[in-house]
Amino acid sequence: MLPSCHPNRSAGTSEEATDTPTSGHVGISVDETFAPILESQVDTFQKLYPDAHLKVSYQPEDNVFLDLLNDKVKAIITARELTADEKKVLDKQSMLPITTKVGIDGLAIILHPSNPDSLLTVTQLRGIFGGQTTQWSQVSGQKKLGAVNVVFDANRSSTSRFMRDSLLHGAALSPKAFAAQSNTKLLDYVASHPTAVGVVGVNWISDADDPSARKYRQQIRVASITARPNPTKDDYIQPDQVYLAPKSPELLKQHPELQNYPLRRNLYAISREARAGLGSGFISFVAGQKGQLIFQKSGLMPANMQARIVTTNKRQ
Repeated sequence: MLPSCHPNRSAGTSEEATDTPTSGHVGISVDETFAPILESQVDTFQKLYPDAHLKVSYQPEDNVFLDLLNDKVKAIITARELTADEKKVLDKQSMLPITTKVGIDGLAIILHPSNPDSLLTVTQLRGIFGGQTTQWSQVSGQKKLGAVNVVFDANRSSTSRFMRDSLLHGAALSPKAFAAQSNTKLLDYVASHPTAVGVVGVNWISDADDPSARKYRQQIRVASITARPNPTKDDYIQPDQVYLAPKSPELLKQHPELQNYPLRRNLYAISREARAGLGSGFISFVAGQKGQLIFQKSGLMPANMQARIVTTNKRQ
């Protein structure tokens, strides 16, 4: 067991693999937009398995994939699967990556608490994040706020990629959008700038037991979103678990009050281990019952647990 605990051993690579699914050392890269929820997962895993030592780095999405392709880490947690080109790189290394869906995340549109435009349609969001809507008066006629101030967490982050690819269908983001350099700085910026609109992973503000999440929730306003045409006030929804849970067309038809939150994305764990090592052990934990319960508690939607939707009749 001594080699697996040697302090000078590289966390990402080794000539002799001595780790097991619950012991040893391993390097893992995580998309920084999931830092709060993955910190909880890592902390719980290492408390359950004291001989497991995870060296976790939280980085922008591009850096996370580079770490995996360059064999700096054995596993990553990210908001997208490998591309065809990335699979070719690993294939040349005789690596067969294993991808596991572990959760469903929602992207929250956040505003300053004084902003009255807290009900937004997907069409309005396309105008705001695409740069066509430059004044808040174009949203609701409110002129006192002035120019729209779009802010992201970081350059080349998974958040900005999702908004460009999924919301704008590949079109460019607003040229006036800028990066705050981190999620905490983004939240602080929106909390102190009345004209700002930002986008952040819901796990930063969803866990009611997390003091930081409670603090941020008090300092910003989360916009309610709808993809429905000609919506009523009741059509606008928050990135809550009930709306993150995937629903079939049949269920939506039977229960028109339900919706799929428009800004949803899957959360994946990807391993390049050729054996059942510590990286694979951690992914099994995250995808298993205990890890899925951590997702459920935090406000994200677990990938491997059924959602229970209860509807009640409104009192007349």
